Amino acid sequence: MPNYTYRCDACAEEFEVTQAITDKALENCPKCQAKVVKVFGKLGVSFKGPGFYRTDSATPPKTD
Repeated sequence: MPNYTYRCDACAEEFEVTQAITDKALENCPKCQAKVVKVFGKLGVSFKGPGFYRTDSATPPKTD
């Protein structure tokens, strides 16, 4: 199950919750019961190294 980060509008508390995708988003801060918003971070996938372009993994042409 994925982890979601929430931030409280009132006390600025940030916390992570493990929830299923089908679970309803949290609405209240567990610390002060104020409204919380879901924090969206950067994409969790990074492509590094060779092989991500068509020419990187292409087989060189055969010479007869």
